Amino acid sequence: MDQLLALRVFVRIAQSGAFAKTADSMNIPRATVSKLVQDLERHLGTKLLQRTTRRVNVTPEGAAYFERATRLIADLDDMDEQAARARARPSGRIRVDVGSVLANMILIPALPAFRAQYPELYVDLGVSDRPVDLIGEGVDCVIRGGDMADTSLIARRIADLDWVTCASAAYLAARGIPSHPSELMVQEPAGKEAARLPAHAIVGYFSSLTGKAFPLDFRRGDEHLVVHGSVAVGVNESTAHLSALLAGAGLGQAFKFMVTPHVEGGRLCTVLDDWTRPRHPLHVVYPSNRHLSAKLRLFVDWVAEVFAPFDDRRQ
Repeated sequence: MDQLLALRVFVRIAQSGAFAKTADSMNIPRATVSKLVQDLERHLGTKLLQRTTRRVNVTPEGAAYFERATRLIADLDDMDEQAARARARPSGRIRVDVGSVLANMILIPALPAFRAQYPELYVDLGVSDRPVDLIGEGVDCVIRGGDMADTSLIARRIADLDWVTCASAAYLAARGIPSHPSELMVQEPAGKEAARLPAHAIVGYFSSLTGKAFPLDFRRGDEHLVVHGSVAVGVNESTAHLSALLAGAGLGQAFKFMVTPHVEGGRLCTVLDDWTRPRHPLHVVYPSNRHLSAKLRLFVDWVAEVFAPFDDRRQ
């Protein structure tokens, strides 16, 4: 039995709660994963994991073993990396997950410079706006926005992003320019004439996890309006949201950095500029129980540098 590999497999199963996820994330056949756990339990003479029809649970003996195994693996990884740093440049593969527009407009354009500086570091980039199970999917870190509800994760704040309300020039020419957020609300028609008046169409964004649409948020001094409006087109991916705005599908709220090039080019126009929306905090996140390896620490520091010019707190 390869006891070190068995330890790593056991720790990953305990973290993810699934044999299959562990096999996939470690690129090991599922039968090998099961055999390694069986061999380890036979070697120790105790049951570490208890399978149910839906999940794998850690036994009390397994929980105590997990704590020490996690520390041991972290120490071994640290020893290997310190020895490697003494003789070589950073190397290996990093699995990262990032939202679509952040990847396409900020991270990917900067990656060639990163690879030129660290040619032996390879990046597997998962690009989507869906929430990611870092441990279960074997992801080293994610770049995500919003408040961090999961206190088991370590989040390093790398930027705060401003919002703007905007639409295409063609859309505004056809529908008019709103002077107040209330004009975006769904209004009950007062009569036949009112029924013929066009309401503003909203390009909405909905959660890929819950399917729930996020409303538009407007603040000015003590005033605060939350607008759901008439959602003509709803998407759950940030690049598609920008594309719908550019296509003239409606009016919506988007990050200032992604809209600015199109505003400067005349394809989009901002409206209701005297109203604001709270800035969107952006974090690079990794599990607290995962050893922050040298390569991951280097990547996290680099990500902070890449996103610094987009941090609207500096304005």
